[in-house]
Amino acid sequence: MPQALSTDILIVGGGIAGLWLNARLRRAGYATVLVESASLGGGQSVKSQGIIHGGAKYALHGALTGASEAIADMPRRWRACLGSNGELDLRGVRLLSEAHYLWSPGGLAGSLTSFFASKAVRSRVEQAKGEDLPPALRDKGFKGKAYRLTEIVFDVPDLIRRLAELAGDSLLAGERIEPLREGRELAGLCVDGREIRAQRVVLSAGAGNEALLRELGLEQPAMQRRPLHMVMVKAATLKPLYAHCLGAGPKPRITVTTHPTRDGQSVWYLGGDIAEADGVARDEAAQIAEARRELAKLLPWIDLGQAQWATLRVDRAEPAQSNLLRPDNAFLAEQGRLLVGWPTKLALAPDFADRVCARLEEDGIRPSEHAALPQLPRPPLAEPAWEVAFA
Repeated sequence: MPQALSTDILIVGGGIAGLWLNARLRRAGYATVLVESASLGGGQSVKSQGIIHGGAKYALHGALTGASEAIADMPRRWRACLGSNGELDLRGVRLLSEAHYLWSPGGLAGSLTSFFASKAVRSRVEQAKGEDLPPALRDKGFKGKAYRLTEIVFDVPDLIRRLAELAGDSLLAGERIEPLREGRELAGLCVDGREIRAQRVVLSAGAGNEALLRELGLEQPAMQRRPLHMVMVKAATLKPLYAHCLGAGPKPRITVTTHPTRDGQSVWYLGGDIAEADGVARDEAAQIAEARRELAKLLPWIDLGQAQWATLRVDRAEPAQSNLLRPDNAFLAEQGRLLVGWPTKLALAPDFADRVCARLEEDGIRPSEHAALPQLPRPPLAEPAWEVAFA
C-alpha cells in the first residue's frame, strides 16, 4: 500500500494550466500535489502554437468582443515573468519570437480599417517594412502589408520544462484516480491506491475533466470539444514566420508559427481558418493538399519542393457553450471541496490561476503544515508534436 499523503491543494492535470496554478500556489506558501496520468503538457498544451494573444485577432471584425477585453493584459503578464517582477519566474525560458505579426497578402486593406479603429488594437500595432518584416516575407514578391503586434511566442516544450522545475517535488505520475470520501464529503483522491487528503481538489485536466467528473458522479460542469486539424511542414528552406494571414472573414486565413527541430531544421505549424470546420472534415491527404495550395498562393517564393508534411488533430476542451462558441475567459466552477476549470486558451493560464486563488481566499483556505513529501514517481515531459510526427 503506497504511503498516504496530505496536502493543501491537490491538482489533477499537468498541462500548462495545472502547472502554472501549481507554481502560483507553491509561491504563495501552499503545499500542493499535482497528478498527471500521461506526460506533462501532453494533452493540448504541447500542441499549442505558443502565441500569447493580446486579443488582436478577435478584434478583426472591428467589434471589440469580450474575448479581446479579457485577454488584453496577458502579453504584459507573461512578459513580466521573463524578468524578475512577474508572478512566476520564467527567466531563461526560450522565446521563439518577440512579436507576432498580422499580414494581409494585398487587396484586403479595407478589412483592416475597422480593425485598426478598435481600441483593443490601436496602441499595440505598428506597420513593419523592409528589414523589420518577418524573414519569410522579405522578398520582392511580397506585395502585401505586415503589422507587428506586441504578442510574444513561447517555445511551449521549454515553458513546460520550466513549469515542471518550479513544481519541485510536488509532481506525481498516477493513472487510476478515484474519489476519497469521508461520509458524503470529498476528502481528497485515491491515486493508484494511494490516499491523498487535501483541503481542495482542482481538476484542470483539459479533455480529461469529463471522465474525472463522471468518476466523481458529477454531470456538471458540462464540457465541449472544438476540434482543429493542424498542419506541419518541415524543410531546411523555411524562414522564420510568426503571423496571422488575414482573409476576408473574421478569423485569420492561416496562422503560422515556426519551431526549431532537434536535427537543425524548422517546422511551420499551421492553424487559423484552414484548421477549423472545413479542415476538420478533410482527411490528412486533402488537408495537406489544401495547405500546399494556400502556401503556394501566399508565399510562392518559399521552396517547399523537399518539404515533409503531416497533420495533427487537436481537441480544444472547454466548458460547454451554446452553439459551440469560444468561451471568452478562463472558467472555474465549485462544488464543495472540488474546483473544476478550463483556461480555454494557453494565454489565459494566469487568469485561470487568479480565479482559483480568489476562490481559495473567499473560502478561507490558508496554507497549513504537512509532512514533507516522499520521493514520488514523476511524470515525463511530453515530446513536441513535430518530433513525434517526423521521427
